[in-house]
Amino acid sequence: MPLLPSEQRTMNFVECGKACPRDSVLSRCVVSVLYRIDTCCVLRNCLGSAKFSSSVPLSEAPSVLQKMYESTMTLAGHRQAVAWLALVSFIESSVFPIPPDVMLISMVLAKRCRAWTYAAVCTIASVIGGLAGYGVGYFLFETAGQGIITFYHLQDSFLRVCAAFNQYGVVIILVAAFTPLPYKLITISAGVIQFDPLMFVVTSLVGRGLRFFLVAGLLWRFGALVRAFIERWLGLVTLGIGVAVVGGLLFLRMF
Repeated sequence: MPLLPSEQRTMNFVECGKACPRDSVLSRCVVSVLYRIDTCCVLRNCLGSAKFSSSVPLSEAPSVLQKMYESTMTLAGHRQAVAWLALVSFIESSVFPIPPDVMLISMVLAKRCRAWTYAAVCTIASVIGGLAGYGVGYFLFETAGQGIITFYHLQDSFLRVCAAFNQYGVVIILVAAFTPLPYKLITISAGVIQFDPLMFVVTSLVGRGLRFFLVAGLLWRFGALVRAFIERWLGLVTLGIGVAVVGGLLFLRMF
């Protein structure tokens, strides 16, 4: 199916914005974040150490994701582990449900002296993967992007994010890049609404860098002692920070 002209696509989300005023859209984004926190808690019970990600369809979590998680974990011990880390970081930004953190944790604990190198690999590959997701939204939304959004049951979130992107795009990208929120939803949405690509890259670098270097830094400093905290609680902590940022914006708009 040929790509809709940018004017038509923009009008679609303008109409969504009319049905949902800006403040209401941002409020719904807060609700979506809280929903993702609940999702993350459910996944923690289903997947054990895989709970760091909240971007996984719950209907398929118990069996399929456990196998994918275990397969991803084994790659951390591969002789080409750095290349696999880059690949997982790349595809997680647009289609893959397992975050690179599961590899990053094991690899840093095995070679703490290379913690910063591994974090840099994750950051750069993830942002490049984010650009690929942006391209899917920009060029291939009707043929591929819609299928990805539907597979992850993110249709409602997609509409709300697109409606809020023009005013809060930088904040949305930063929060999604830093937290376990589904970054792939944001990369595809940014392409659909044709968000400034340079601003997208810069904001993604900041958010992804903060996330991966935080994980690597904690492991470099405290080693295995902090692993349980990272796997069980760090995702929720970053989500809490994201909620605080969005909540602060709502508060400021009251004045």
